Amino acid sequence: MENWNVIRDEAYYNKVIKRIQEIFHAEPGTHEFDELELLSILVDEYENKHFNISTPKPIEIIKFVIRQRGLRQIDLVGILGDKTNVSKVLNRKRPLTIQMIRKFSKAFNISADLLIQEYELV
Repeated sequence: MENWNVIRDEAYYNKVIKRIQEIFHAEPGTHEFDELELLSILVDEYENKHFNISTPKPIEIIKFVIRQRGLRQIDLVGILGDKTNVSKVLNRKRPLTIQMIRKFSKAFNISADLLIQEYELV
């Protein structure tokens, strides 16, 4: 087993990723499994520092769901309120309420945690 260090650059990151791929199916209780666990921690730490992936804003999530499912704004009536309310919410003129978040989360199996974050209104 190699002596692994903190990942500080992309070349070393790629080396660690390659090793993870080699030992990905290691059995628990083996040296390779312990190595896999250690390398996963190192990669997680490096990626958290260097690959800032932000969570999309709630309205972006809703619009994405609409596109992916081939829906229209009218399909959200009853979930986000009446037709006017749906339009105001999607145009960021009215904030999502807890009730809307709950209904949307349940209807589309989307985590309410993603929808409850703050976003700017116009």
